[in-house]
Amino acid sequence: MNKLSWILDEVKDYFFIALGCLIYCIGFCTFMLPYEFTPGGMTGVSAIIFYATGFPTQYSYFIINAILLAIGLKILGFKFFAKTIYATTCITIFLDIVQKVLMQPDGTLPQVVGDQPFMAAVIGACLEGGALAVVFINNGSTGGTDIIAAIVNKYRNFSMGRVLMWLDFIIVSSSFFVFHDWNKVVTGYVILIISMLLLDYTMTSASQSVQFTIISDKHEEIAKAINEEVQRGVTELHGEGWYSKQQRRVLIVMARRRESTQIFRLIKHIDNRAFVTMTKVVGVYGEGFDHIKT
Repeated sequence: MNKLSWILDEVKDYFFIALGCLIYCIGFCTFMLPYEFTPGGMTGVSAIIFYATGFPTQYSYFIINAILLAIGLKILGFKFFAKTIYATTCITIFLDIVQKVLMQPDGTLPQVVGDQPFMAAVIGACLEGGALAVVFINNGSTGGTDIIAAIVNKYRNFSMGRVLMWLDFIIVSSSFFVFHDWNKVVTGYVILIISMLLLDYTMTSASQSVQFTIISDKHEEIAKAINEEVQRGVTELHGEGWYSKQQRRVLIVMARRRESTQIFRLIKHIDNRAFVTMTKVVGVYGEGFDHIKT
């Protein structure tokens, strides 16, 4: 049963990684390429090559990633890249398919929102950020700059997030040498910021929970109410006031963020003088919450 569950989880991961890659390619081909915008990552590098030479993005994306994967496999090992290879293949295929579907008879991609480039940038950034979140939540990776960041992180004391930020900044800035237009560069920065904010929000909101710490003389009533009405477990700790040296019971409760209002109301109804703290936590795993993914 455990093996079957693992297989089903893997199938689900691969399905959603493919779905995320498809949405990413739709956003890129529909709202980036027709308006000559440059996003971050290896798709941004592929876009710059396309703007400068006309060389198809799917081919340059595949070639660059193949080189980086070959280097990364030797340095970081195969396990790191199992789903990266899959996601890279999906993006290469979907870039080709989506462009062929959208292509007009004259060989150009249509500007679907007309003469409103900023709207195209915002929509494209939202699609790309949300799509990347789907890929990352399901243990996927789109390769490219992720590989470079992982290699740098292995040999130098730089976080992957910082390396990725600088790489994206350099890639977007490089579009100036093709267009000599700072408006497109600034728009690229806006796309980068929006997509990263949406990526971060989507990933954290999907698993955001809260932790309550409750100190009250009516701790038994509060614990029973939370357990029965909210159906959340309660952990009771033994504490002691440093100044008063009085023995107190401390309740620890983990809950979904949406359940916090109900818990506050229960506490207030039972003991409106209770001492309560609520802390946001990201990633709670176990019974009643998310499953641990490996």
